[in-house]
Amino acid sequence: MSPARVARDAYREALPALSASLVGGLVAGVVLGGMRGDLADISGLLVLVPALLATRGNVYSSLGARVATALHQGIVAPRLDALDDRLVRACAAALANGLLASAFAAVAVFVSLSVLPGFPPPAPLPGLVALALVAGTLSGLTLTVVIVTAVFAGYRRGYNPDTLVGPLVTTTGDVFGLLFLLVAVRLTVAVGLLGGS
Repeated sequence: MSPARVARDAYREALPALSASLVGGLVAGVVLGGMRGDLADISGLLVLVPALLATRGNVYSSLGARVATALHQGIVAPRLDALDDRLVRACAAALANGLLASAFAAVAVFVSLSVLPGFPPPAPLPGLVALALVAGTLSGLTLTVVIVTAVFAGYRRGYNPDTLVGPLVTTTGDVFGLLFLLVAVRLTVAVGLLGGS
């Protein structure tokens, strides 16, 4: 295969995913802008946001890479109607890891803001943990479905799934991560676990 064709194929595969990532980043920024009141009212939420978004990227990029490797090796067939047990277990492990990391991030934010001088007292720990777990569950389920579906569909159409995973996880994780974080904030405030406007 000629170098020109390799470059053309790389651009053909990467540009749509990167373009979608750019648009998704803008949408995530709009959602974050809409959370200004919540970020001001709930002490520690601003510190928790980057930790939760990084968790989505780290955990679900690994899932996407495992799915891509399994497709390349022929271990998993790119079909949603008959999911392989190994794929189901990998998805469940990713979700469990995401929830564990989310809860840990909430505890770390609470402890850090409690012991560092110059910061206001953080929101109550049960509220921060509940917020992180609700956001982690909703975004984790969404990311799992989107990753598996998109990687399978791309693979069937001749795209390299490794090219799709990075931008796909970044975009989906940012957009849905912030959207479900907003939902989690409103839910935890509504049930009285966190204060807010």
